[in-house]
Amino acid sequence: MSTPIPADTVRDVIIVGSGPAGYTAGIYTGRANLKPLIIAGMMEPGGELMKTTEVENYPGFPEGIDGPDLMANFEAQAERFGAEILFEDATALELEGPIKKVTTTDGDVHYARSVIISTGSAHRKLGLPNEDALSGHGVSYCATCDGSFFQDLEVAVVGGGDSAAEEALFLTKFATVVHLIVRGDQLRASKIMADRVLAHPKISVEFNTAVTGILGEDKVIGLILQSGDREHPYTVPVEGLFIAIGNDPRTALVQGQLDLDSFSGCIWVNGRTSQTSERGVFAAGDVIDARYRQAITAAASGCAAAQDVENYLAHTAPAVLEAATA
Repeated sequence: MSTPIPADTVRDVIIVGSGPAGYTAGIYTGRANLKPLIIAGMMEPGGELMKTTEVENYPGFPEGIDGPDLMANFEAQAERFGAEILFEDATALELEGPIKKVTTTDGDVHYARSVIISTGSAHRKLGLPNEDALSGHGVSYCATCDGSFFQDLEVAVVGGGDSAAEEALFLTKFATVVHLIVRGDQLRASKIMADRVLAHPKISVEFNTAVTGILGEDKVIGLILQSGDREHPYTVPVEGLFIAIGNDPRTALVQGQLDLDSFSGCIWVNGRTSQTSERGVFAAGDVIDARYRQAITAAASGCAAAQDVENYLAHTAPAVLEAATA
């Protein structure tokens, strides 16, 4: 028989991950007096918006706001309502049973009656030498977020699926020319999307082509391309590079413990709720969303998860929750 866990060491909720979803969950659970612990991460607290120089489409900021400043506001608001923020990584989760266990980088073990997973997703990268350095300075992974910065400029999109086709079509609202760079000899996008791309006068599709270099020091000024139809590499002058080769939800911590969506690889949740396949475990943000991946949708998802947690704690029999505590 396992040793009971002292009741005074068990929190109501631990939030694993930060960003708009995690911090919003912290705001709402904090206001509900659940005293959340947010394990925000060591290297990238605040999530992908920490890499965005300006956010123009988040409601409430008509002049726009820098991504790091927006996340600092989220963080401060969560702390205002009593959230404790720990800048460590979660290294292991034990999610089965009424008391959940979270181990962090420093070796500490934290216990809670409920957990919200908001670990986000990671953009797949090309792996080129200065890709990270130019992220936010011409290199982008989201046309919806950054497209308006490229008004009357020439840009490129890398990818051949529906996401890349959607990005290219969206960018035609702003750019003079959109180069769609496709590694294969045809688009993998759905027929209707492919037809729209091929028929659009602003989109130049370059098949059998790969990006082998990004030109520029402080900002993107061009690309080095290698085509199967040409003997030597060549350059194209663009000021924006949008990489649309997919996203991978960060689910390593929950592998084998939570059900994943078989198509997207995201954490499965029950309908429009945040409830995962494990009782008392909830998920929010990009780790459950393969479609929208916006700050506003992630924040809304964090709000839903917080309210689901509050409802779970209020309606779960105390005897069940206290079974493993002294």
